[in-house]
Amino acid sequence: MPDFPEQPPSKPPETPPAQPAREGGDGTTVLERVPQKTEPPRLYQVLMLNDDFTPMEFVVMVLQEYFRHDLDTATQIMLKIHHEGRGVCGVFTKDVAATKVELVLAAARRAGHPLQCIMEAA
Repeated sequence: MPDFPEQPPSKPPETPPAQPAREGGDGTTVLERVPQKTEPPRLYQVLMLNDDFTPMEFVVMVLQEYFRHDLDTATQIMLKIHHEGRGVCGVFTKDVAATKVELVLAAARRAGHPLQCIMEAA
C-alpha cells in the first residue's frame, strides 16, 4: 500500500455572523442568525437610436434575433424608434445589456449600417 502524507482534518464550515449570544432558561447559549440583506442588481435599458440610413427591415431583424421579440413587437419598437428617435429594446443587468449593445453594433457594422445602440440606467 503506498504511503500518503497525512492531511490534517478539514475545518468545519464557518457559520455566518450571529447576533450576541443570549442565555437560555436551562443554562444553554442560543445564537441567532442575522439574515443578510442583498440588493437586486441595477437594471439597464438597451436603446436603439434612429438614423436616416438603416433599413427598417434590418432593425426588425436585429430586434428579433438579439432581443427575441416576435414580428409584431419588433415592428412596433422599430416604428417607435423611427417616430420618436429612440426606442427601448429590452431591460437587462449591466453585463447582459453591454453584451447586447456590442452584438447589435457589430451586426450593424457587418451589414454596413450606421445603426446606433446604447444602454442607460433604467
